[in-house]
Amino acid sequence: MAELKYDETGRLLFTEEMREEYTILMPQMAPYHFGYVSDVFNAEGYRSELLRETDADLIHEGMKHSHNDLCLPATLVIGQLINAVKKRKYDVNKVALIIVQTGGSCRASNYIKLLRKGLKAAELDFVPVISLNAGGLEKNPGFKITPRFLHKLHEAIIFGDLMMTLVNQHRPYEKTPGATMALKTQIDREFADYFAHRRLFTWRKSRKKIAGIIRRFKNLETVPVKKPKVGIVGEVYVKFSPLGNNNLETVLESEDVEVVMPPLYDFLLYCLDSRAHDIRRYGGPFKERAVLKGLIGYIELHRKQIRKTFKKEGLDVPLAYKDLRKLVTGYIDVGTHIGEGWMLTAEIVELIKQGVPNIVCTQPFGCLPNHIVGKGMFKKIKKHFPESNLVAIDYDTSATEVNQMNRINLMIQNARAQLEKKS
Repeated sequence: MAELKYDETGRLLFTEEMREEYTILMPQMAPYHFGYVSDVFNAEGYRSELLRETDADLIHEGMKHSHNDLCLPATLVIGQLINAVKKRKYDVNKVALIIVQTGGSCRASNYIKLLRKGLKAAELDFVPVISLNAGGLEKNPGFKITPRFLHKLHEAIIFGDLMMTLVNQHRPYEKTPGATMALKTQIDREFADYFAHRRLFTWRKSRKKIAGIIRRFKNLETVPVKKPKVGIVGEVYVKFSPLGNNNLETVLESEDVEVVMPPLYDFLLYCLDSRAHDIRRYGGPFKERAVLKGLIGYIELHRKQIRKTFKKEGLDVPLAYKDLRKLVTGYIDVGTHIGEGWMLTAEIVELIKQGVPNIVCTQPFGCLPNHIVGKGMFKKIKKHFPESNLVAIDYDTSATEVNQMNRINLMIQNARAQLEKKS
């Protein structure tokens, strides 16, 4: 068993020895993306496993080992990780946990501290916790993000956004039920081999892979029918995680609508851009701002190729980040960085302008920042877009699913009425 080592603050470290022996458990936060992230970890020499449990036990563990005032994402993520350590057939002395840290002013930046506190309460404080962050918030001898590792993580998010968009644009119209998900499953298996490369940059290989995936989806037989389009926006965890939003995407599709999800990468770019914006406005290292701007430009250059291919194939094209940023002019200042900040307002406006006026705004109960930039902006948005059909849904472990569904169904009825009127 690896020797436990601590830093000067008393934090348990993930050591080089642990890297060889330990399995890293990863919470499921975005189904289309985190499977590829796990593939990247395995390709880079780590043993990782993505957690997929959604049973009530993990909710109980989260409520038991975290404070009642915490928002839903903290309860679910902490519960999923502690529940996995307790129930899985692992040697608990050879398990590590990993959690994302954004470094912003939201409570999400403190989840890692809360997780460690929960582990201590569960008498599992010998389990190391790794912070996955881009700002050097915590460092571990056995976990290092190399340039190649970072590039692969970049590709994992790119491919996750690609698959999410393609599935949502094809599944509601497939001629053969299940064909879309069968194709996705087949492609997902191929990515484990794709991420095994040892090169630092893979522009040509990546572009070829993306073009091939899009062609394969375009070859699916579809039925030419019109369905209401419903967008999902909100707090990043609740928006993407089926565990956090009570399988909202599946529920909406069961009501015979097309689901539209903004890309995860927009949120990540927003995090980078927020730091660059604060440096420009309040002062800070010029070199850091230059690096952040350069990184945003590099990512957008890669995404531009995907948008071109989407346009060529007649698919709905997501906006470039710089154009998304411009959408909030007259609504909210781009210096609003608490929670999802101006990005949440921008996503609502983007969806409406792209012909998706029906939108579910998902929020953890008590998440004040996102209530302000989400539901708090409805009145102003409806003034500019009277046709908008917006509904805000609070999610919490104690929230009743019946009440949530009643409001969602009312929104869908309005969406169908608008579509019939337009036709």
